[in-house]
Amino acid sequence: MAKEWAKSFYKSKEWQECREAYITEVNGLCERCLENDKVNPGKIVHHIEYLTPDNINDPEITLSFDNLEYLCLDCHNEEHGVGASAEVVRQGLMFNSHGELIKEG
Repeated sequence: MAKEWAKSFYKSKEWQECREAYITEVNGLCERCLENDKVNPGKIVHHIEYLTPDNINDPEITLSFDNLEYLCLDCHNEEHGVGASAEVVRQGLMFNSHGELIKEG
C-alpha cells in the first residue's frame, strides 16, 4: 500500500491525468524491456527519484515526465527488490498497478 503521506497524491486528479498522459506518450510499453529488445506492456508508472514526504508536493518530481518511467510488473518489482529476479524482501508481498505494496493473491 502507498504510505499514508502519499495516498492523497496518488488519488489526485493531477496524478491520474499525468499518469494516463505518460502511458500514452510511451505507447503503453515497458521502457526497460524495450531497452533490452523485448516488447512487454507496462503496468506501473514509476518515479525514478523516489517520492518522499519532503518532495511529494514538488511537481517537478511528482508530475514531470523526466522523472517517470513506465515499467512492467517484473521490472518494477526488480527495481524495488521484490520478485523472482530480485531478492525477496518479504514473502507474500507484491506491487499492484499503482505501485503500492500489497499482499499477494
